[in-house]
Amino acid sequence: MASKDVTVTVRLIRSFEHRNFKPIVYHGVDLDQTTKEFIVFLKQDKLKIVHQAHKAKTNELVLSLEDDDTLMLEEDCTLRAAGIAHETEIAFFCEEDYKNYKANPISSW
Repeated sequence: MASKDVTVTVRLIRSFEHRNFKPIVYHGVDLDQTTKEFIVFLKQDKLKIVHQAHKAKTNELVLSLEDDDTLMLEEDCTLRAAGIAHETEIAFFCEEDYKNYKANPISSW
C-alpha cells in the first residue's frame, strides 16, 4: 500500500471524565510525515495509538491508560516508525487533561 493511501481514524477527545470524544476519519495520510507535522495539521496536543487493525482493543471506553511508553507518539518520529498503518485508530487529546484523568480515573455520567 502506498504511503499516501492510508486511512487513519483520529479520536478527538474532549473530556476523559465525561467520556466525550468524536472520531474523525482522515484519508490519504502520509506515513512519512512526523507526528509533529501531523499534530500541526490537527492543531492540537498529543497523539496515542488506540487500536491497530487485527490487534486487541482496550476495555476502556475512551482510551487505554496503559502502555504510554510504547503507544504515545513522539513528535520527531514519523507516523510509519511509530507503528501507524492503514486503519489505525489514534487518540488526540490535551496532555494535561490525560495526566489529570490518569491520576484520578473517575468517570462522570
